Amino acid sequence: MKASQIVQQIESTGVVAIIRASSSGELIDVVNALREGGLTCIEVTMTTPNALDVIKAAREKMGDAAAIGVGTVLDAETARAAILAGAQFVVAPITDIPTIEICKRYSVPVMPGALTPTEIVRAWQAGADLVKVFPTGSLGSQYLKDLRGPLPHIKIIPTGGITLENAGDFIRAGASALGIGSALVRGDWVKKRDFAAIKQEAAKWLQAVKQARES
Repeated sequence: MKASQIVQQIESTGVVAIIRASSSGELIDVVNALREGGLTCIEVTMTTPNALDVIKAAREKMGDAAAIGVGTVLDAETARAAILAGAQFVVAPITDIPTIEICKRYSVPVMPGALTPTEIVRAWQAGADLVKVFPTGSLGSQYLKDLRGPLPHIKIIPTGGITLENAGDFIRAGASALGIGSALVRGDWVKKRDFAAIKQEAAKWLQAVKQARES
């Protein structure tokens, strides 16, 4: 898929699932469960054991059935390695300009992390496709709404502290999509291989986004 198609998929789906898997097989099982629930945008964090091998195996197995990206990227070297392993988008907790530049060079969507208005604008001007506002747990959806006043042109994906109960608030506040980790893919479900629960949870999150957008 082209970069623009991946960004469109992230925006239309409205949820990026953040996963820490112990193996490529486990990741593929989780991805399949999420896909069955309608969720197709997956971020594999670099804190995952052998993350690059996991991403490569997942991409070979899934093809374009799901958009597999990499998260917790702190520098351009890591971004490049992940892209060569098959990552289709790059997410970072910080704004690192060389990381944005390397993603642009490879025509891969990039979502750098930022918090303050100055950081968010800096990331956007540097070429971010979406800006990951992180962490949002202690600030809530009102902070996002406040940001959208002077910065309506910037696509924002809040991450951290978002629950199924408040997801709609973030969407109504102007989020283009939501970055969701353990609140969506619980570790105990993965360990127990309860993929039915993951599928059901994915459907709930997508429904929450849909309802918020319609309202």
